Amino acid sequence: MRRRSTGPAPEQTGAAREHAEGEEFGLPAEAGGWEFGSLGASANAVTVLRRSAWVLLLAGPVLGAWALLAGPEAVRAEAAVERPAAVVVDSSGPGGFAELFVTAYLEAGEGQTGDVLAAFMPGAGPATRSGGGGGQVVEQAAAVRVRAVSAGYWAVTVAARVRPAEPAAKPNRSEAEAEARVGLRYFRVSVRSGASGELAAVALPAEVGALPAGQAPELGYGQAAEPSAADPGVRTLQGFFTSYLAGGGEVDRYMPPGSRLTPITPAPYASARVERVAEFGTNAPGAAFPEGAQIPEGTRRRLLVDVTTSDRAGVERPLTYAVALKARDGRWEVEAVEAAPLLAAGSGSTDKRSE
Repeated sequence: MRRRSTGPAPEQTGAAREHAEGEEFGLPAEAGGWEFGSLGASANAVTVLRRSAWVLLLAGPVLGAWALLAGPEAVRAEAAVERPAAVVVDSSGPGGFAELFVTAYLEAGEGQTGDVLAAFMPGAGPATRSGGGGGQVVEQAAAVRVRAVSAGYWAVTVAARVRPAEPAAKPNRSEAEAEARVGLRYFRVSVRSGASGELAAVALPAEVGALPAGQAPELGYGQAAEPSAADPGVRTLQGFFTSYLAGGGEVDRYMPPGSRLTPITPAPYASARVERVAEFGTNAPGAAFPEGAQIPEGTRRRLLVDVTTSDRAGVERPLTYAVALKARDGRWEVEAVEAAPLLAAGSGSTDKRSE
């Protein structure tokens, strides 16, 4: 409490009067402070804050319910249906299975067919071959077309080189006559994959006609020519194939550092020579890189190389390689022996029936 004055107040200056009025109304003495001017004002502020907190606390559930009702309709997740895992079988699996099936089917002797087929076609029944004599001999069998009929179901065409089984004692038969009796036949087999990936034949093989011959695609190289002695790249190719095919030294000297290509061992040939060369982008292989010309670092050449090899008996055999050369330190190196030759633009379409 303030003591009330009993006497007349002394005269105050204007500044003193303003300061006294500021204290009477609870204003801070300094403009930068955070002070309540009086205890009553502080109590009022705390009361306001407490009431606001209670209002927000009570209104929270109401606002939450309103948000759920007013928001977009929730999407219900469907219960997961347990399905068996899909088994992916490479087409080489059905192809190899069909090769074995056709071979066993053709070579089965009299009265053995049912037993032989049971391993490939469960529930085949008592199918037998009659007529006496032995079975046939399959000298070679290969799946030449694997066509997907549906998921896990294939139609496989197998080419088989077959000859009749004969007694060993046939001294008067020449090799030419025996060769003429060997025929190439085609069989189609339906192969199904089970839930766990096991394979089974659906029916007996069906003999079909030969597949039509395909058309050779156009390659993406220029005209082939005899190798030029003035082309330093040809010398690299000659040394490389001599080392690679005929055991003529290390192939590393013709390849960039870090290459992992190893020569064929034991060497299947006694010699190898580059016969013809075709180059991508030109009909004159090597003309742009004559002897003594500067080769820009990193320059690449794509070549199709015909190589003639000769074995130790003097028998020659032609081979063809797709090769990439790359310039490093002023000389050509074999950057890669490519997996397949380059095709010309527009020659990349495939037979849809084989998919």
